[in-house]
Amino acid sequence: MPVYKNLRSIEPLWKEWDIKAQKTGLRHTVYFVNGDQYKGEWLDNLKHGKGTQIWRHNGAVYDGDWKFDKRNGFGTYSILNVVTGKYKKAYSGWWKNDKRHGYGTAFYSDTEYYEGDWKADKRSGWGRMYFSNGTIYEGEWAGDKYSGKGMLRLGNENRYEGSWKGGKKHGPGKYYYLDKGQLYEGVWVEDIPKCGTMIDYGREEAPSPPIYPIPEIKVRNPVAILEEAKELFLNEQE
Repeated sequence: MPVYKNLRSIEPLWKEWDIKAQKTGLRHTVYFVNGDQYKGEWLDNLKHGKGTQIWRHNGAVYDGDWKFDKRNGFGTYSILNVVTGKYKKAYSGWWKNDKRHGYGTAFYSDTEYYEGDWKADKRSGWGRMYFSNGTIYEGEWAGDKYSGKGMLRLGNENRYEGSWKGGKKHGPGKYYYLDKGQLYEGVWVEDIPKCGTMIDYGREEAPSPPIYPIPEIKVRNPVAILEEAKELFLNEQE
């Protein structure tokens, strides 16, 4: 009686090689065809977990969290100074779908940086921007521009507190001219003061006040007139 043996199924050799080539878990540096490098964790051939990427075309480095081949979570992006050969932080904070998203700090120069909220790679939410000339903006942002409530303080300590839209003073606000000892309060439209009052404010301490103080208003019921004018401008903007 013939004896039959169960032959062991043998996978094709290419399948074995393909399984070995799958990148999953921690790997040493992987070099891409375009010259980029990545060292870190993988999942199903995708960068996933902790890892460091170096881009060949500009030498930039990202070190942080990845999710399905995209920067996602907390990470730091640094750029290479071709003159000094040293790396400098460009952004440190949270990411989502390969874009800055959440709270983070962006460094534009040694004296200019932004710290605050991001949405889809743009400054959106609350944030504080430090400029190289000493100016500071603190407040709300939308689409990379001042939008909402915020304060802009200049290097000479003059400041604006109030509403913004599209990066411009827009709506009710106050402008403190501390160098002159004056205060303007009123309504702004696209960076232009439309109606309001100007009064002396800290004139005695101001470094360069005008020769004469602001005269007192001599109209009947100035408050009602001003409020009516403000309401008119605000209604036109709605």
